[in-house]
Amino acid sequence: MTTPDDVQPVPVPAGEIPPSPFASPSGRRTLPPTPEVPPTPAPDAPAVAEAAPTRVAEPVRPPGTHWSVPHGSMPTAAPASPFAPPNPHGPAVHQPAPESWEGVPYVATDVPQDPAPGPSGVPHTVVLHRKRRRTLSAAWLVPLLVLALAAGAIGGVVGARLSEDDHLADAGLPLAAAGSNTIVRAPESVAGIAAGVLPSVVSIQVDGPEGSATGSGFVLRGDGYLVTNNHVVAQADDAATTITVTFGDGSEQEASIVGRTSDYDLAVLKVDVQGLTPLLLGNSDEVVVGDAVVAVGAPLGLAGTVTTGIVSALNRPVSAGESEDPDDQAFINAIQTDAAINPGNSGGPLVNAAGEVIGINSAIAQPPGSTSLVGGSIGLGFAIPSNQVRRTSDQLIETGHATYPIIGVLLDQRYTGEGVQVSSSAQEDRQPVTADGPAERAGIHPGDVILAIDGRPVTDPDELIVAIRARTPGDTIVLHVRSGSSERDVRVKLDESPTD
Repeated sequence: MTTPDDVQPVPVPAGEIPPSPFASPSGRRTLPPTPEVPPTPAPDAPAVAEAAPTRVAEPVRPPGTHWSVPHGSMPTAAPASPFAPPNPHGPAVHQPAPESWEGVPYVATDVPQDPAPGPSGVPHTVVLHRKRRRTLSAAWLVPLLVLALAAGAIGGVVGARLSEDDHLADAGLPLAAAGSNTIVRAPESVAGIAAGVLPSVVSIQVDGPEGSATGSGFVLRGDGYLVTNNHVVAQADDAATTITVTFGDGSEQEASIVGRTSDYDLAVLKVDVQGLTPLLLGNSDEVVVGDAVVAVGAPLGLAGTVTTGIVSALNRPVSAGESEDPDDQAFINAIQTDAAINPGNSGGPLVNAAGEVIGINSAIAQPPGSTSLVGGSIGLGFAIPSNQVRRTSDQLIETGHATYPIIGVLLDQRYTGEGVQVSSSAQEDRQPVTADGPAERAGIHPGDVILAIDGRPVTDPDELIVAIRARTPGDTIVLHVRSGSSERDVRVKLDESPTD
């Protein structure tokens, strides 16, 4: 410890011991100073008469008598304590009292007989007693002997056990005969599915000025085309950004972006590798709630992770993206699953029991009030349906851009009634109904309420948007519309949005 500059230690006078700042763990205390010895009287001082010590003869011990003395010694005179006050009757001799004497009085020898008795009025005497000899009968001796022999035998056995060496020169553990218990894993089992899918799943690392991002992806074509989420490679527009793809065998390749779209949160990458094994895109329209699924990817950078679950729900409206601008958000008509999906799983495949991709894992739900994905998966994961992946990937590979279907209306986000309402007025220079658009041609007007699409009720603007974007430009849909107090069905042919 150091002493502050403004605090000086207190000086200790000569001859004094400074108090210690540390308490002794043994609890020791400083001994009191040795008392001063009184000065010797002068020769001419009157002498104090002292009685000559009277020795009392010890009684003759009868044969067989034993004198019991504490600590195994006969009583002797104890040295005077330097801390005891002076005795006006002469130096007192302290005799330790024996523990057990019976019947025979004993006066300690060399004890001065004080002519002037002390306060008690009696001489200092010690009374000792003769100890009786006790013997054990045969009724006690035999059980004790048996007990001693038994204890010795037990101790010998325990000692022998403790001294044994349990190490063997050869452990000789049994081995299963080769091929006797071969486990046959069916192709539709989780192990069989994983064995077929894992070689085609990749891990993606994106490094740029804004930091690093990780995700997953899988092989679309054998000549090096891969698919992942757009948000995994969103910062790749910067020329200083690099994208590194790691395959299941540990090999790495640098990748480039073929095309990407924020509307569907999809991106296609290309690596200079031939002979890859692509995964098959299944028909997501045939998926039903309760189907078994397997999610594969690299959550938290742990490549080749496999989790299982079921399809929990279909047609979940999911909007993904950090921007509040609807034009920068992805609207997904998602497949919901309880298979564990965590950050890093994004872009990885969700496959069915046949090993076919039915979706791309893209989002997970957050608990109410949560602002970050600190808790990871809570059993609510969402995947882009494979039919949407096929259409958008085809566009990205062929043109580098992707489009989506539109009906040409502006929806009122503030409306809270039944269905979804078309805005009654323009918002930010955008008209509620696009002139000569699909909705206007079908007879939809500002303020109308859309109650259902193709017979499926809608209660939220996102539900209508994702239901429309799940279609293909040129498709025809049926909207159930309420105008004022009347309701009607209208047929709308979808247009194509402008390219990104």
